[in-house]
Amino acid sequence: MTKYRLAIEAGIPHATLNDICSGKTKLEKSSAETVYKLAKTLGVSMELLTEGGIHQAERERAYEFGLPDYLQHDLDAYKDGLKSHSSLMDCLWGELYGSINMAEISDGIITHEHAEYLRKKYLYGAKI
Repeated sequence: MTKYRLAIEAGIPHATLNDICSGKTKLEKSSAETVYKLAKTLGVSMELLTEGGIHQAERERAYEFGLPDYLQHDLDAYKDGLKSHSSLMDCLWGELYGSINMAEISDGIITHEHAEYLRKKYLYGAKI
């Protein structure tokens, strides 16, 4: 999720989020409402956000939250195919690869880092 999209979905000013991300403003010094909105949007606890930032596992979980519908659909289909040992895995792989690229390159909905996380986790050898 981009910072801009996070700000929009959380209902906080983009400038506020930029200040937090750049270190200009410490999250711990932000209002409880801002921390609450960010935590809710990211699907993590307020405590986790204020205890030194999002841990790696939580960051990864956030990378699988708030995906565009087409990408979520293809990701779910791919996961189901892995679980059921589908004979169509090559097709499901191609669909997921294309959706990740579209979300990153064409639509700009996810960052390059986000796209790389999804590719590495689901397409390049990692198993669920």
